[in-house]
Amino acid sequence: MTANEFSGYAELNGAPLYYEVTGQGEPLVLIHAGIADSRMWHAQTAAFSASRRLITFDLRGFGRSQIPAAAVRHHEDLHALLAHLDIQRADIVGISFGGRVAIDFALAYPQHVGRLVLGAPSIGGDPSSPEIDDFAEQEEALLDAGDLDAASELNVRFWVDGPRRSMAHVPAAVRDLVRTMQRDAFGVPIPDGARFEGLKPPAADRLHELTMPILVLVGDADHAPDRKSTRLNSSH
Repeated sequence: MTANEFSGYAELNGAPLYYEVTGQGEPLVLIHAGIADSRMWHAQTAAFSASRRLITFDLRGFGRSQIPAAAVRHHEDLHALLAHLDIQRADIVGISFGGRVAIDFALAYPQHVGRLVLGAPSIGGDPSSPEIDDFAEQEEALLDAGDLDAASELNVRFWVDGPRRSMAHVPAAVRDLVRTMQRDAFGVPIPDGARFEGLKPPAADRLHELTMPILVLVGDADHAPDRKSTRLNSSH
């Protein structure tokens, strides 16, 4: 790595958080999806870091970040990470669950956000759909049975292939990487006392508070694409 490229662990909110920084320019934070970790961005790093100071990190429970034996609030981790890096303001990109974290952060700390780009974001406080409830039941059954490989493949089929594509329509390298990242996430230790908490009050009833420029991207082969885009577009 060059002088403008470094990675490490920041002791934040009770446990180490893994992050990577590359490039120079205005800060840009990329938040990974809930079936991935910061490795999902490696193919885009060169393009983004050519003109921006790029920050990627592993959310708690993913990749190389550890989970503390206490409350975990992803948006607070991001706030602490930016302070650790002495970054006062950044553009934020969040995909899927990462979009949910980005929205929570933007609501909690709007002064630190320039622009938001949200790819098929979930929204804290929104009810889940029947299809997602069914997926969650299948995943839980596989995890209870100790079949982590099958649970990882289930995630790839549901979230990567999606409801309108077969695996033949998705690059094998993408499926393999997501399967590996999800399998690794299942192995992250969860200590006694750990609990995951979102923004309070939740984002679903507060989207009108977002005043920064926002771009929402939703694929037409995603789960309930119209619902995802409408929730943000109608509130902003």
